[in-house]
Amino acid sequence: MKFKVLYLLVFILLIACKKWDTETQVEKEELVSQKDTLNLSDTDEDGCLISAGYMWSQLNKECIKVYESAITLYPQTNQNNEDETLNAYIVFSKDGGNEAEVYLPNFEKSIIFIRPMEGQPWKYDDWQLIPWKGFVLKKGDTIVFSGDGEIGPKITGSDKIED
Repeated sequence: MKFKVLYLLVFILLIACKKWDTETQVEKEELVSQKDTLNLSDTDEDGCLISAGYMWSQLNKECIKVYESAITLYPQTNQNNEDETLNAYIVFSKDGGNEAEVYLPNFEKSIIFIRPMEGQPWKYDDWQLIPWKGFVLKKGDTIVFSGDGEIGPKITGSDKIED
């Protein structure tokens, strides 16, 4: 009788362990699936890693960080703006040319501006990109963005420690 009880306990323990192993395997598979989904949703359709700040450059055919590698234009109404999502950005082709790629806030994709010849503004519909004291971006007759023409964000404030 003692052996029957012992065999029954061993049998129950084996079944319980097998069930726990199966549940653990299912949980692992779900985690891998979630990780794959997270990795896929973190990239755009061109493969740029969105969470790291990369965006696709139509002009240069590569992923770039516009905040670091483009000319920053600030809203005309707030030149000391520090919210990078409200700025416009300009990227020029690596090989020069008469094309400029402009990233506007609240636009999903960049826009390619073209200038007919050197010395004239780049244009797209009723937008104009004018090289003047850096760059000015106008829509119609209104200046919407402007900047000093330097790559990267503008430094504001002082680097001195205040007493």
